Amino acid sequence: MQDRGKISSILVRLKFSAVMAFDGITSNLLRTFLTVLGISIGVAAVISLMGIGEGARRSIVSQFESLGENVIVIKSNAENVAFEADEAENIPIRVDGVDYATPVVYTKDTPVRWRRDESEMNIVGVNQNYPEIKDHKVVSGNFFTSLHVKQRAPVAVLGYNVAQSLLNGRSPVGQTLKIDGINYRIVGVLAEKGDGKGDGIDDKIVIPYTSAMKISETKEILEIWAKSPSAEDAELAMVQLGRIYKRKVGVGNNITPSTGEGEAPVDGGGDISVPVEPVPEPVPEPEVPGNDENVFEKGEEPLTITSLNNLVKEADQANRVMTVLLGGIAAVSLLVGGIGIMNIMLVAVTERTSEIGVRRALGAKQEDLLIQFLLEAVYVSIIGCVTGIVIGAWAVSLVASYGLSAVVSFDSIKIAVFVALTSGLLFGVYPAINASNLPPVEALKRQ
Repeated sequence: MQDRGKISSILVRLKFSAVMAFDGITSNLLRTFLTVLGISIGVAAVISLMGIGEGARRSIVSQFESLGENVIVIKSNAENVAFEADEAENIPIRVDGVDYATPVVYTKDTPVRWRRDESEMNIVGVNQNYPEIKDHKVVSGNFFTSLHVKQRAPVAVLGYNVAQSLLNGRSPVGQTLKIDGINYRIVGVLAEKGDGKGDGIDDKIVIPYTSAMKISETKEILEIWAKSPSAEDAELAMVQLGRIYKRKVGVGNNITPSTGEGEAPVDGGGDISVPVEPVPEPVPEPEVPGNDENVFEKGEEPLTITSLNNLVKEADQANRVMTVLLGGIAAVSLLVGGIGIMNIMLVAVTERTSEIGVRRALGAKQEDLLIQFLLEAVYVSIIGCVTGIVIGAWAVSLVASYGLSAVVSFDSIKIAVFVALTSGLLFGVYPAINASNLPPVEALKRQ
């Protein structure tokens, strides 16, 4: 029975302190409003800035992911380093962990004629494995086959935007258009990737790489795409491809993904690319007039082997750091809001000296006054948090309405609320202690 009485007494005192704290913040609405405003601005700043940063992160990561998962890009950076088409086609046979591969040929500003309309477009030449490598579906018709590639057939698969512009949204499959003066039959339409995604494939035309080589009047391949079934296989394939192509360009036989510190990683991780570093000749050969510039003499990378998975990871990490920095900058305003709470609470203690004296004279204990003033600080912080969340969410939606990437991140809300409540509580402790330590006699004298 005594325990129940004690618990009941504590609950009554807590309830009374909570009511008095509420009366304290409503007795001077202007003062409370200004305090709440400081917290609200801080919370809104954290949510909006972190929302913009998170939106940018997701946008960039989605752009990289639209290029395909577990894709390895082998790219020549020098005119005297090139690949053969058969060499690219045989990569799945030579390299473990690679299911598909395709040579890639680009032609820029190629004249394209559709009925009476003419324009210049970018063409991409690949083989029949493109949909599997890039995880890109065909929404109308079919993709061209290996037979089309071997026969240099004049067939084309259109990017989504290109197809939409031809027949006002109707499927153009079966129609013909002229590319570089030759009639190409449209056999399929690729699914939409979205603005800025898939390296702008929605605005391009895809044809067999053999036909693209004919248009560009070249017999060499400068880029190869390979596809692995998993991220682990992609890492292993990068090592094997590095060895093969270092041997090809004659600069060594061993290569491992670099960790950026000159040591090979144990877990198979690595930088976004596996650069092939040339070894300079000990005795440089004399220059022969008319010869092409030797990339090895310049100390450049003749080719790079890049994992798109690692590009996604690096982009994600970089943008997370940016988001945290934006949140840290905005959190300073929360600190300022917390200092504002302490300032206002100190003023409130001074103004309410007589009230404190009367409560102490009527039997209120120090802990009762401490709880009351702490609750006032917490009330102000909670109201500021709720208001700040609403303002921050509105600011994010306003930014998004202008076409920028911005999302309301749950993490940003958690961080803002935690910091706001913590700062309100911490900065409310000192004024609360001052109020609870005020002697009753002295408090009554100041009436």
